[in-house]
Amino acid sequence: MSRIAVFQMTSGIDPEVNCSAIIAAMADAREGGADMLFAPEMALLLDRDRQRAAQTMGEAGYAGLVDRLCAAAKEHAIWATFGLPVRLENGKLANRSLLIAPSGEIAGQYDKLHMFDVDLDSGESWRESNAYQPGGALSVTDGTPAGRLGLTICYDIRFPALFDALGHAQCDMIAIPAAFTVPTGTAHWHTLVRARAIEASAFVVAAAQVGEHADGRTTYGHSLVVDPWGEVLLDMGGEAAGLGFAEIDADRIAKARAQVPSLANRRAIPDLALQ
Repeated sequence: MSRIAVFQMTSGIDPEVNCSAIIAAMADAREGGADMLFAPEMALLLDRDRQRAAQTMGEAGYAGLVDRLCAAAKEHAIWATFGLPVRLENGKLANRSLLIAPSGEIAGQYDKLHMFDVDLDSGESWRESNAYQPGGALSVTDGTPAGRLGLTICYDIRFPALFDALGHAQCDMIAIPAAFTVPTGTAHWHTLVRARAIEASAFVVAAAQVGEHADGRTTYGHSLVVDPWGEVLLDMGGEAAGLGFAEIDADRIAKARAQVPSLANRRAIPDLALQ
């Protein structure tokens, strides 16, 4: 049995403030008995104004914030994962998640594979691919307190093949840090998180952004921890930022996979033959 902490955030456009909040959450999580802290997508900087965000990321201190978070993880002897935007050598951005070990070293890195390019009936329009480059590799890390951990990000949740791959990689837990819009969250969030946990027969930890942000957006919240049977162990609601805790019983993984061995029963899907 291990204990994890989930940090539901309302990240803003000042990365120094966001960084300090994550560090404080590390300390509170460790004091609360947690071995791991999960923070949302874009935890370090959430800014839809791409020109302003680019200027922020270009400032001398931005890259050093990751070093501060690594040092804090070492100080508090805790695993931590969080999201941030980073600039690539080709000028594009990557929507990245990092996993830091208690040694202070980066133990895992994942760049978001699927770009959020949508037009919603609410009038919201998002074109992540205009600025961001999709990742090209999966990330699986062994040796965490929760076992083998797979990383995904937000919109990835709508692509079951990714979670099928992580399930077949025998991930014990999958992280889905997110910043879901309110319309899509209200309609789909709980259903998708539970479905991905059931399909992968793994725990899913979905740390989310919540509330009204400095860049003008509003996010859905409801950070979730779901077990391999689809049971919701933690739902942090859609009202406020804060820290939540969940107990992780690894025996639930084997029990779920024994009862419904869908990963073992999986067969290659034949090509569609139209009649």
